[in-house]
Amino acid sequence: MNLKDLITKRATAWEAAKTFLDAHQGENGLMSREDSETYDRMEKEVTDYTREIERLTRQKEIDDELNKPMASPLTERPGAGAEPAKTGRASDAYRKAAIQAMRTGFHQVSDILQEGVDTDGGYLVPEEWDKRLIDVLNEENIMRGLATKLKTSGEHKINIAATKPTAAWIEEGGELQFTDAKFGQKILDAHKLHVAIKITEELLYDNAFNLEAYITTQFGKALANAEEDAFLNGDGTGKPVGLFHETKGGETAITLSGTKIVSDDVLNLIYKLKRPYRQKASFIMNDQTLADLRKLKDNNGAYLWQPSYQAGEPDRLCGYGIHTSAFAPTVEAGKPVMAFGDYSYYNIGDRGSRSFQPLRELFAGNGMIGYVAKERVDGLLILPEAVQIMKAGA
Repeated sequence: MNLKDLITKRATAWEAAKTFLDAHQGENGLMSREDSETYDRMEKEVTDYTREIERLTRQKEIDDELNKPMASPLTERPGAGAEPAKTGRASDAYRKAAIQAMRTGFHQVSDILQEGVDTDGGYLVPEEWDKRLIDVLNEENIMRGLATKLKTSGEHKINIAATKPTAAWIEEGGELQFTDAKFGQKILDAHKLHVAIKITEELLYDNAFNLEAYITTQFGKALANAEEDAFLNGDGTGKPVGLFHETKGGETAITLSGTKIVSDDVLNLIYKLKRPYRQKASFIMNDQTLADLRKLKDNNGAYLWQPSYQAGEPDRLCGYGIHTSAFAPTVEAGKPVMAFGDYSYYNIGDRGSRSFQPLRELFAGNGMIGYVAKERVDGLLILPEAVQIMKAGA
């Protein structure tokens, strides 16, 4: 079954579930046990369709990537082009030297690889690998797809208007009134993040084993998960400051009376965000929170949650996109519940290049070799009013 058919079937299943729920709710708003079990099965069918749609979407993206041409056609005389890049990290020779060095436990380190020696004693990740790591980070990490990404070479200062000028009426020929514009500063620094893995010597020496793909995939997923946790929940101590930070994250707009969300709470959260930010706004929440929201209705009896009818588009809540993350807070007393805002005001600063370092002796007794991948990154919401937070009550 193709993707379009699945999307159509999901939409039909959801409409059927809504109709069933409306028809079988009693005067008190409750359903019988049998009707409730039937509705749960219908909702599960919608969820199963969603999972399959996401799976086929990812499959199509991979197919499209693999079907791209691997090289450009020759349009000039061979050798007539520009000189190849001199930096080892940008060359195909560097990539080949890096994979050879990893397979030999870095006993064979060529001059080419020495060109990209990291200041911490490791080796810079080859450019091709780094691009694939970025692809994995963007795919696994919702914040990298929503935030503004910067390349920093040192402490990066961002000026923020602390006071804004105001207009005033004056008589014709009257004296002009001047106000002072004041600016504050937000600073993006760099925090070190690393991930370490072990690989058996047999796999390293086995040419049939695609070591390059394994390294980029495993390192990429581990780094992406750690980054997203920090971008959402970080406290700024040795890591970025997260969106849900109590004082340096988004503004607390709504505090629930308990831990139960009603439709009015969602609408109030939306309109707590100033109108200019709502143009690019979306929700970030945990899957458990989304499960609670899917049955909510507005005052006209229409469901707030609507499934996407188009491949690649997120599901919507009150017309705004929804992004779910396993690292977003769950509904707990006194804790954040969800965020709504324009996340382009969250800045991610990548410092320098990623690198890896071999650990030759640490696991030698077990016949394994360790590798450490490192990066330096920071994250900060530079304009708190651009993101509004819903918080659970006591």
